[in-house]
Amino acid sequence: MKLISWNVNGIRAIVKKNFFEFIDEYQPDVLCLQETKAQDEQVQEALAELKGYHIYSNSAEKKGYSGTAILTKKEPINVFFDINQTEHDKEGRVTTAEFDDFYLVTVYVPNSKTDLSRLGDRQNWDAHFLNFLKELESKKPVIVCGDFNVAHKAIDLARPAANYNKSAGYTQQEIDGMSNFVNAGLVDTFRYFYPEKKDMYSWWSYRGGARFKNVGWRIDYFLVSQAFLPKVKSAAIHMEVDGSDHCPVSIEL
Repeated sequence: MKLISWNVNGIRAIVKKNFFEFIDEYQPDVLCLQETKAQDEQVQEALAELKGYHIYSNSAEKKGYSGTAILTKKEPINVFFDINQTEHDKEGRVTTAEFDDFYLVTVYVPNSKTDLSRLGDRQNWDAHFLNFLKELESKKPVIVCGDFNVAHKAIDLARPAANYNKSAGYTQQEIDGMSNFVNAGLVDTFRYFYPEKKDMYSWWSYRGGARFKNVGWRIDYFLVSQAFLPKVKSAAIHMEVDGSDHCPVSIEL
């Protein structure tokens, strides 16, 4: 079973580029999307020509903002949205599908903003989201994927020294938040398979030719419950795929 996660930076934009060709080539059994930037009916409309997938989307109240979706060949037992936290549940940031052996959660974690004005909200989010995942995990193993908006270690971004405690996504508070997920038994699958692999990123700024120079950040993850790790065969970052400022990441079960 191949699971792919991709922050598409606008579903309506990416379907006009390489999206359907990408699906044909990579053949995901489940494709999790972040930043759909569309209302539910617009997501369905954008994906109207896609055959063979059940489509579930969670949209923000604010139009053209945030949003997540799960496209799956196998119909889930159950699908639900959000994390039961009023302050976080207006932005369509979480979609969860329950399968026989696991919960699959896709997430678009709030960005702390360039001036770090949302850092407090972000810490609050991290704590609530971890509680939500652990509650699910008490019933069956969890796979959580998506844009976590944080580079966890220095190896996960091209210029750690220049960004540490200055840039959203690499402050100590955000790093600690990510460490809390890992310390709670959610394994970063890519680092599990490739602990030392450098220059592997999933997001690049549109400025300054960052992608061409590979001045990037690894901020998109697949985390899995420790107990589920033996079922994970491989993990990958698909830096060859363009169409968004993020590239897809994947695991195979």
